[in-house]
Amino acid sequence: MTKFCIIIILLFLPRINSHGQFLKTKDGAIVNEKGETVILRGMGLGGWMLQEGYMFRLSNLGQQYRIKEKITDVAGPEKTKQFYDQWLLNHTMKADIDSMAAWGFNSIRLPMHYNLYTLPVEEEPVKDANTWLEKGFVMTDSLLSWCRANKMYLILDLHAAPGGQGNDLAISDRDTAQPSLWESEANQQKTIALWRKLAERYVNEPWIGGYDIINEPNWGFEDPKDFRGTAEKQNIPLRKLMMDITRAIREVDKRHIIIIEGNGFGNNYRGVLPPWDDNMVLSFHKYGNFNTTAQIKNFLELRDQYKIPLWLGESGENSNTWFTEAIQLAEKNGIGWAWWQLKKMGINNPLEIKRPEGYDKLLAYWSAKGPKPSEEEAWTILKEWLSNLKIENNIYHPDVTDAMFRQVYSTGTKPFKELSIADNTTIMAVDFDMGRQRYAYYDTDTARYQYTAGVNTDGNRGRAYRNDGVDIQKGEAGYYVFNTEDGEWLQYTVNVNTTGKYNISFITAAEKEGGVVSLLQNSRAIVKEFSLPATEGKENWKIATVKNVSLKKGSQSFVISIIKGGFNLVGVQFEKIK
Repeated sequence: MTKFCIIIILLFLPRINSHGQFLKTKDGAIVNEKGETVILRGMGLGGWMLQEGYMFRLSNLGQQYRIKEKITDVAGPEKTKQFYDQWLLNHTMKADIDSMAAWGFNSIRLPMHYNLYTLPVEEEPVKDANTWLEKGFVMTDSLLSWCRANKMYLILDLHAAPGGQGNDLAISDRDTAQPSLWESEANQQKTIALWRKLAERYVNEPWIGGYDIINEPNWGFEDPKDFRGTAEKQNIPLRKLMMDITRAIREVDKRHIIIIEGNGFGNNYRGVLPPWDDNMVLSFHKYGNFNTTAQIKNFLELRDQYKIPLWLGESGENSNTWFTEAIQLAEKNGIGWAWWQLKKMGINNPLEIKRPEGYDKLLAYWSAKGPKPSEEEAWTILKEWLSNLKIENNIYHPDVTDAMFRQVYSTGTKPFKELSIADNTTIMAVDFDMGRQRYAYYDTDTARYQYTAGVNTDGNRGRAYRNDGVDIQKGEAGYYVFNTEDGEWLQYTVNVNTTGKYNISFITAAEKEGGVVSLLQNSRAIVKEFSLPATEGKENWKIATVKNVSLKKGSQSFVISIIKGGFNLVGVQFEKIK
């Protein structure tokens, strides 16, 4: 074989792990094996291995084991087992990971439930033994292979530790009838053994980004009244357990990053530091506060003091404006992030799980507000729920991913939908452009700051259709903008098919008079301060028309400017005059 042929063959051979470089820490940053800084942009797979009630409108139930009990009550134990087996197959598949890579994510955080990997302490046939279960390991292997194919890092996160690591019961599926992680030496030893087992299995996997060893501890070690562990000053048991886990991992794996979380949901590091390993990352979690440097100042100081990298290991559950600002804050400070979460019933995540038909009957029964459905009816609802988990049946929210990636570095806008005006066209009010607040739209209330005293803003108050700050809800006429206030506005990129004269009608509803709007085309008012009628009802829609308005052919920017609010808006109708 000639040298030329050998070169050609080598060129077409697959490049094994061409970008598969182990991550490590260096001088307060996460780097690859070439020493290049890596900013992790990730998403947590909440709801897959571990259900939390709020994700599925089941906040009154909370923990997964309680949800499972309710399903067993309506469907029986055999179908409940079938339900959970199918849940694990449907919720997260290769198509989900492929999509995440296409949207821009380079990493995934896997919230693990320990009971998919090992038996609970109280169920072990031999005391102090560890029975290993293949299901969790096989699921993790599959996810890792999908990540590897997309050149994405997988971070293993022990979200539900044996016994449960805190007083926020749902996040760890904790049963208060059993000893917690902190009240049981056997639970602690099982946690240590599980991490050693995981490290043994993945020691040679460069696409494993790191080990997030205990998610969101929240426990008052010194004072039981410190229910969330936010006031803890020493955190001695937490530090000891994390050191023991690290020691067990390092017995078999010297390479992978170990990620630690403080008490008080990952944020109270008093007594936890200094670091005890030279390849360690400090994770903090951030929800519902302002996106200013002052809010993360203490973590930046810890990074400088100990030369330990930071990772915003969990954040989200807010509006697009908040998302953009939080990610800007993180990346400006060289901090990677993992958002929460990929999919649930709700609009503030990339994928929305549709509520199955009849789901309200289950909710009513489970909250003691309605009769028990028959087993057949319940199983029909549950099967549709399982089908709705699949990505092909999810509702994709492009506004969310746009806010998390493009809008972080761009003030430009882009169409939410392709809009065009023909002879008779209605532009729906909710289809305004994608982009930052004050660039694609302006609303007086764009995010929730639920952890900031005295700030009662709420973002999209209707929690429907899209996750921007504009208030949207659904009625008989479909989705519409409501709660309009003076000075708010909405921008639309629209293609006008034909130059000519048009009648322009506003489809609105209001209980009383006073609403006033203007319509701008390319920053020029073509309808100026037009008064809207009272319609004697919030969804009693009427049409108010301005006649003989000239429009030019081509791509145009239209802005609906709300001079005086107090009305609801379905859309604007354009009728070409013949």
